[in-house]
Amino acid sequence: MEIILPVLLFGSAILDWIATFKEWRRAEIFAKPSVMIFLFLGLYAETRLHGALLWFGIGILFSLIGDVLLLSPDRLFLPGLVAFLLAHIAYIVGFNNEVVVFGAWDVFLVAMILLAAFRILQRLILALQSKGMNRLILPVEVYGLTISTMLFFAMRTIANSNWQAGEAGLVSIGAFLFYISDIILAWNRFVSPIKNGRLLNIIAYHLGQIALIIGMAMHFG
Repeated sequence: MEIILPVLLFGSAILDWIATFKEWRRAEIFAKPSVMIFLFLGLYAETRLHGALLWFGIGILFSLIGDVLLLSPDRLFLPGLVAFLLAHIAYIVGFNNEVVVFGAWDVFLVAMILLAAFRILQRLILALQSKGMNRLILPVEVYGLTISTMLFFAMRTIANSNWQAGEAGLVSIGAFLFYISDIILAWNRFVSPIKNGRLLNIIAYHLGQIALIIGMAMHFG
């Protein structure tokens, strides 16, 4: 079982990348949800979801729901956005299982992440307004601030003495890739097409989720 689940996880991810690039719709419908299913099973098999890891298990399940909903992005984009919003909230709760005093690194992170969020959201809002999609502005703003908060709590582990370097590195890189994947998705959909945007989005998303969960399992497992 220890070998089978990682093989299934990475195998389904690679299949989904190929299906996305080749536009094999049926294979994508099968492979995309499979990645989160195998990631959840792997986390459960290794940790039984004890303590803070329960919240990361919940986050994976909400991500799975979001993946399924976004297979029909034109009709179910907003419900998919809500599902991923709940996933990020679950991750944020999980990260706050430990009480840590704020320091200089946290102040720097807040400044950098808020600056990036402001610039990106500003461009997205202008694009939504130009397309007459004003109803999506508030959900996109809420989502953008939520994923920025998740990124902050992930990256602050770097300066947390309770975390080993490898654990913090995986969690931070994973959260950043997750963050980047959402920017690619939103930019490609609302602002302007990105060459191989869907492929870049799904690769960053899968690698981000996998790295984040492995790092959390190493720390709390």
